Amino acid sequence: MHLTVAHISPILSLLAGVLILIMPRLLNFIVAIFLIINGAIGLGLLKWLHL
Repeated sequence: MHLTVAHISPILSLLAGVLILIMPRLLNFIVAIFLIINGAIGLGLLKWLHL
């Protein structure tokens, strides 16, 4: 499977959801990190990953 930028957001969503289920106390921290990474991907700031 070839990963593209379109695949990263759903993978991050699944990972964040699982982490929130396991550790609900970290909800704010997990959501903040998810939003920052998702925004950086959306703006194209992570082109150095070559995905």
